[in-house]
Amino acid sequence: MEQNSNTGLFLSIVEKNKGIIYKIANTYCKAPEERKDLVQEIILQLWKSFHQYNDVYKYSTWIYRIALNVAISFYRKEKRKPSIVSADSASILNIISTGENNFLKEETFFLQRFISELKELDKALILLFLEEKNYKEISEILGVSETNVSTKVNRIKKILKQKFSQVTM
Repeated sequence: MEQNSNTGLFLSIVEKNKGIIYKIANTYCKAPEERKDLVQEIILQLWKSFHQYNDVYKYSTWIYRIALNVAISFYRKEKRKPSIVSADSASILNIISTGENNFLKEETFFLQRFISELKELDKALILLFLEEKNYKEISEILGVSETNVSTKVNRIKKILKQKFSQVTM
């Protein structure tokens, strides 16, 4: 009976926080099949570590931490494979909602492209920052100091601003 209640609780937690999983998968994988594989791997790892969940943290913090670790490992493994499929602008723009105007679509496309070019940890940092997590939450999720988070976020913002200024010239 306990296994069934754990399964039900796990499924409801994943359902409530699935947006986190999909955002991370979209950030680290361009090809739809790779994203599906990554989502499955994240959910599998969440299930495997569910019995070790520490209720000191929010479920979202726990999910971010595991999902980002899985995504970074997955990204490193996939990076070693030769790439057959490359994401073109059309496939990325299809992800963006059709209700936005062209300027926002173009800006979002460039932001996604620039973020995809960052190092693994920097991707995770900026993703959490864009999710409006505060530095304390980011430091808990990634296991780095708040000072380090602050410094890195500022550096990443400078890099992104610089890249945007190069495209708008």
